[in-house]
Amino acid sequence: MNKKTKTSSPRSIAGRKAATRRKATANRKTTLSCVAPDARSVFVAGTFNGWTPDEIPLQRDEAGQWSTVLDLPPDHYEFKFIVDGQWCCEPGCEDKHRSCPNCVPNEHGTMNRVIEVA
Repeated sequence: MNKKTKTSSPRSIAGRKAATRRKATANRKTTLSCVAPDARSVFVAGTFNGWTPDEIPLQRDEAGQWSTVLDLPPDHYEFKFIVDGQWCCEPGCEDKHRSCPNCVPNEHGTMNRVIEVA
């Protein structure tokens, strides 16, 4: 009786490795939000969209929180909110507040928010 053994071809192994890489780098739903109850409009711009200020609007809820969900690949991103035309890392946390949570200084002497998408 001849038993057949199942072996993997190099092609199927390579295919599985490629699928694993794709899965590891799949985009992640990432929510960005800020509280600005008196704002008329809020946008977000950052390294994920070439700092284009009017490309990604946020939606306001009843409590005055603005948010959007982005589909981002894993990476380190810096961003700012644009609240009624004014750039800020977080409303109420501008220039003089160097201890902003999740913020880093930028080359303009202000702060950028930071997010790590894993």
